[in-house]
Amino acid sequence: MDATKDIVPNWKIASPDPVVTIGHYCEPFPVEMIIRGFLTGSSWRTYKNGQRDICGVPVPDGMKEHQRFAKPIITPTTKAVEGHDEDISREDIIKKGIVSESDYRQLEAYTYKLYERGSQMAAKQGLILVDTKYEFGKAGGKIYLIDEIHTPDSSRYFIADEYEERFAKGEPQKQLSKEFVREWLMANGFQGQTGQVVPEMTDEYVKSVSERYIELYEKVTGNAFVRTESKDALIRIENNINAFLKSYL
Repeated sequence: MDATKDIVPNWKIASPDPVVTIGHYCEPFPVEMIIRGFLTGSSWRTYKNGQRDICGVPVPDGMKEHQRFAKPIITPTTKAVEGHDEDISREDIIKKGIVSESDYRQLEAYTYKLYERGSQMAAKQGLILVDTKYEFGKAGGKIYLIDEIHTPDSSRYFIADEYEERFAKGEPQKQLSKEFVREWLMANGFQGQTGQVVPEMTDEYVKSVSERYIELYEKVTGNAFVRTESKDALIRIENNINAFLKSYL
């Protein structure tokens, strides 16, 4: 948020504690702005099944998994209150009045600029920002960037110095994202469909997920992840929030 506030106002006011962020309340736009620099993940699965447009954006024949697009594409989804988000085209968003045309044009402009900034920051750390999503809202008639950005919850990264060789050989890319969790779930028979039960995750697997997230944090920020004791955490959080509020209000 701090590194992109010159591009678009965001909801963050302060982070008085490592696990707390205080911010502006915004009314969310009911769409998520997904931007993709590469044909991978769900877009590859769609493409592999024969579809040649993604959310109304045409995609050429002959592309391979993990191939870079000529220019990044925006593939929005609806933001569902319940159930799954659904792919939707730019044209349908505007036609159905989900977002006004003027606001949507601004969301697109912000999305391209944020992705460019995120890609530049990733490159400095030896990473490629493959794809990501942004959420926006309004407060007082002003558009704000909301939720988190460029974390494993919304983004996928490749290791930059391994990308070309792996792509040329048709090998899987090492991904720093939550996609490996999705793939594990699918491999264990769970795709979020009605009647399916989430497979049990062992303590060992949960630890491996945590370690992958920590690896991403350290690679993206260039900082060492500092583990802290959870003892008296609630007291610490309350004290930090109260101290901030006293100074802010």
